Amino acid sequence: MSQDRSDDVRSDYDVIIIGSGLAGLTCANMLARGGRSVLLLEQHHNLGGLATWFERKGHVFDVALHGFPVGMVKTCRKYWTPEIAGMIVQLKGIRFDNPQFSFTTTYDREDFTGILEQRFKIPRENTESFFDAARNMSFYDDQSMTTRELLERFFPGRDDVHRMLMEPIAYANGSTLDDPAISYGIVFSNFMSKGVYTVQGRTDRFVGKMREELLRNGVHVRTKCLVNKIIIEEGQAESKRAAGVMANGKAIRSKAVVSNGNLLSTIHELVGDEHFSKGFVAEGKKVRLNNSSCQVYIGIRKGERIDYIGDLLFTSEAEKFDSQELCSRNTTSRTFSVYYPSTRPGSDMYSIVASSNANYDDWANLSEDAYRASKEELIQRTLDALEKYVPHIRDKVDHLEAATPKTFQRYTLHASGASFGTKFEGLKVSRGLPKEIRGLFHTGSVGIIMSGWLGAANYGVIVANDADRFLSSGAANV
Repeated sequence: MSQDRSDDVRSDYDVIIIGSGLAGLTCANMLARGGRSVLLLEQHHNLGGLATWFERKGHVFDVALHGFPVGMVKTCRKYWTPEIAGMIVQLKGIRFDNPQFSFTTTYDREDFTGILEQRFKIPRENTESFFDAARNMSFYDDQSMTTRELLERFFPGRDDVHRMLMEPIAYANGSTLDDPAISYGIVFSNFMSKGVYTVQGRTDRFVGKMREELLRNGVHVRTKCLVNKIIIEEGQAESKRAAGVMANGKAIRSKAVVSNGNLLSTIHELVGDEHFSKGFVAEGKKVRLNNSSCQVYIGIRKGERIDYIGDLLFTSEAEKFDSQELCSRNTTSRTFSVYYPSTRPGSDMYSIVASSNANYDDWANLSEDAYRASKEELIQRTLDALEKYVPHIRDKVDHLEAATPKTFQRYTLHASGASFGTKFEGLKVSRGLPKEIRGLFHTGSVGIIMSGWLGAANYGVIVANDADRFLSSGAANV
């Protein structure tokens, strides 16, 4: 059976899931395990959303920065398979290098506490109180405190400590010092549990095993299938319900629809403002998109090697942490993800992915020539920065390629190429969709339930449970 067509699918399903990010994949798997008939539609030729990959000259390049908390192991074991969970391993060398400090850490609570006490001369009780406050945060807490205020409360006047605690989370989810502290604290405390983890082996194999599990559980998976519209019909008492989708110009019916696309695109394009109450549309217009990213993919020539420089290298020439500098087109702040042969057993090749946060507007309106020149400048500045850690890097490279916010918009269809979904206020709107339209759900990267792979997968579980309860209630037939 072809996986890349929509003309051989059934005419009706319990649930249609739009998009195959980790939230959509996990949601589909949970619903299928529960006996629901599920159709998963992905407009790209690969599954995974931003957790995807591409291949060049024998190199498999991972898209996005792949570092997540230990909770991903439990999530994969419980909602996927032990085999998939077994591919997740800890990164031991998390390295920081900037004008304010330079050190390597395992990025867990014990090590961070020791570094703060010994290097930064912070009393242990201050650090312990901060970690406890972050760990105890919940969605129902006061949301008015900013991350800046949180850090200043425990480490007043210590912008070096603020940078140490803030910079990796900004790379992980786009947080700024002026976002709600809760959107920082929960993510930070998750990482502080046992450090940073990643997939050992190629991401195509990791996501490939997820696809195999979906098929075993009966999910109909279709790639290269663009959903043009979610079908909305009038139910009883003038209520509205999601009744299916238009995909590649074809109507496919369902009792429920889950969008794993960008939240704002789901509301304004796939559904349309006319189907929502004025109050909901007004709330939706207040939701801010998160920032996007740039990446440079660096393939090391077969036979060449690089010395160990850490697994994740957070480097910057900025004098202090600055959210605006972090996203500027000329930022000196970037993260190098280094893939050694040990990271990918069976391979004798090295590759490096450099990631930096970015603003879509800095790239969107450039002329074709200016855009091409800016991408080349991005590549060369990245190599200049890497030269400090890998001498003569240009002599070792056999492939260079850059991605910008426009690249992410093109391949994910996310508004403005948003790499991290929406800001904190997006969660309330995402959770409010089924209250507006019966059988319509959203899952993905929104506010507090984000932080990359783990947050996306866990939100997929939450929404799968919501959709299953809806189907069991009989409301889908009303």
